[in-house]
Amino acid sequence: MILPQNYAAVMFLMVFSLLCLGSWAAVMKTNAKWRFEVFYLDFAFGLMLAAVIYAFTFGNLGYDGFNFIDDLQHAGKRQWMYVFGAGIIFNMGNMLLMGAVSVAGLATAFPMGMGVALIIGALVSVAGKAGTNLPVTGLACLLLLLAVGLSAACYRILSGAQLQALARAGISKSTRRPNPVKGIVIAVVAGVLLGSFTPLVEKARVGDLGLGPYAVAAIFAFAVFFSTFVFNIFFMNLPVEGEPVEFTAFLSLPLKQHLLGWLSGVIWITGVLGSLICSGLLETIPVGSAIRVPLTQGWPVLAALWGILVFREFKDGDFRVRLMGTMAPILLLAGLMLLGLAPTWVVPKG
Repeated sequence: MILPQNYAAVMFLMVFSLLCLGSWAAVMKTNAKWRFEVFYLDFAFGLMLAAVIYAFTFGNLGYDGFNFIDDLQHAGKRQWMYVFGAGIIFNMGNMLLMGAVSVAGLATAFPMGMGVALIIGALVSVAGKAGTNLPVTGLACLLLLLAVGLSAACYRILSGAQLQALARAGISKSTRRPNPVKGIVIAVVAGVLLGSFTPLVEKARVGDLGLGPYAVAAIFAFAVFFSTFVFNIFFMNLPVEGEPVEFTAFLSLPLKQHLLGWLSGVIWITGVLGSLICSGLLETIPVGSAIRVPLTQGWPVLAALWGILVFREFKDGDFRVRLMGTMAPILLLAGLMLLGLAPTWVVPKG
């Protein structure tokens, strides 16, 4: 397999992965009428195709460890199942996150969902590892929780304002404030799932029978691809928003729309693979956690910025909405930076 060989290459790959992971969901927003249930089928196909191509090209070239096929054969079957299970858990959470995006938008769904995911990840890390500053980690979790709360409040106010605007325009007859609980609950449940799958991936990579990054990405992608068709039956028949979707809606999309969905999947798996490669090189090419954590986990901030700056999801909101919506990703980033600094601020015993 091919791996970066120096600090500069690792840093470049981290930044590139951050851009990919923070941008893939923005593709869905290019068409306001694109239902996420339909988009996700193309997304799953694109990521699976790209994972296979990466595995049999970059994963089989070079001399940095096992090639892809040897890596699969060398690893234990339990490691395979860890990654496959992690992919299924992730995919359910990610589909719920896309459902939250369709209801609440990028700028509020990502801080809500991924804020919860980061809190759970921090708690799991503290429970399973020593060598971290608990007060700093607690403060980081508090900032993340504030980001979640601000995003929820922002979504609540904005959804009411949008309904009143539609009523004044004669598009909607009701002016009653909608119940925002559905969007908030979907985002929070998505965050719980997205914060829970990482330990399984870590188990699959450690030890003599551990899997390399290209093998992990390929198995993970297969789990996402396989489970998409199972989960999407539920989402298409019981949608989070709008009427049920028929499979003919997918077949009737123009080729350009399918290509955009495939591109989104390619962007996502590229970011995931880059992150897996970088995390596996920390022993030989160490990157300080104060830099590594924001670069590898800061992509929800970038996704929120897409919603705020590019798609202008707060343009119909008042000053409160813009202020809270802007503060949420800032608090999310501040929490991430503190999580990165916590291991470096450990007070030695004795």
